[in-house]
Amino acid sequence: MAQVTVTIDGKAYRMACDEGQEEHLISLATRFDRYVMHLKESFGEIGDQRLTVMAGIMVMDELAELQKRTKGFETEIGTLRKTRDDALTKADKNDAALTGALSNFAERIEILADRLSGRPRQV
Repeated sequence: MAQVTVTIDGKAYRMACDEGQEEHLISLATRFDRYVMHLKESFGEIGDQRLTVMAGIMVMDELAELQKRTKGFETEIGTLRKTRDDALTKADKNDAALTGALSNFAERIEILADRLSGRPRQV
């Protein structure tokens, strides 16, 4: 197990993480520290726990919004897949170019949805 020291609100915290994940953990801590500092600038010294809870809630709010957007993309992907499948069923050989374009479009949306949700690309 690797260990790194991260700084949140000027305080150092020693944390363990998997080997190779050190930079990722430092990056996450830096991003979270920005939330805490933003709140501190907005509300002043309101207590470490309160700042941390408020920052955590802000992060969860962003996560919830991204999850909604991801669900919307997944719905759109389902619609596009159905459209593609319907087109494949009805299409003849002359429609191959259109069908290929729809398939490529659906795949691009799937890649985008995977990127937004942080999931690895599924084949």
